[in-house]
Amino acid sequence: MTQPSVAELPDLPGARFLGDLARGGVTWRVFFEINTDHAPVRGRVHFASEAEQRATGWIFVEPTEEELLTRFHEFSALELWRLLESLA
Repeated sequence: MTQPSVAELPDLPGARFLGDLARGGVTWRVFFEINTDHAPVRGRVHFASEAEQRATGWIFVEPTEEELLTRFHEFSALELWRLLESLA
């Protein structure tokens, strides 16, 4: 299996690519999916490697999409690694 392209994640065309996490020869692409169908706005994180995909539930909840993205960007790479590891 090849890594998803930077611009897309299979089955989630609205997910935004936000960067890569790499450690020990393994790279995970990080995508952020936002649901704006109703207030408050919700978001969840998707991680995709060559071998698998993992996703959180709707763990980000904020009044607006802008606030949602601001909240997500407060997470450090270490916190994202811990989040990813919790999904194993």
